[in-house]
Amino acid sequence: MKHERPKPDEYDPRFEAYVARVRDHDLPGHLARQGNRTATLLAGLTEEQGDYAYAAGKWTVKRVVQHLADGERLFCYRAMCIARGDEQELPGFDEERYAANDGSAARSLAAIAADFAAVRAATLPLFAGFDEDAWTRRGVANGAPITVRALLWLIAGHELHHLAVLEERYGIVSR
Repeated sequence: MKHERPKPDEYDPRFEAYVARVRDHDLPGHLARQGNRTATLLAGLTEEQGDYAYAAGKWTVKRVVQHLADGERLFCYRAMCIARGDEQELPGFDEERYAANDGSAARSLAAIAADFAAVRAATLPLFAGFDEDAWTRRGVANGAPITVRALLWLIAGHELHHLAVLEERYGIVSR
């Protein structure tokens, strides 16, 4: 049950596109494989590619990857709070403000990729440690209901979304 696709009432409808991207129901295995593919993709890029933005005002590749790490950290924090029975509403976050203050411009792509890999390495044991009841435990984040299970699916779908953006708009294709 813990890896079943979350039902629509388990997350904000704005996240449906992320959940829909995930086809694999072995979410821990999916995240491990996906993290390895992303790491391989990033290792093949140059620093110049890391600083590339496909249009004026758009994020650089480095900023996209930092956003993935920041988003995953945030989703994990929410999952931990809800899984542990915290009943207070969890705040949202302004992704544009976070991005504007993420420091990615001054960091190397390799450092940001290592940060993302470290976050993923922490995500897997966090979710592995949740008991069966935790998976369907509900909380409120950013003004909307969410379950622990849905947060795992959002992590996977969010990364898939941004990998598609990197391919479609930045021309970065995983091999």
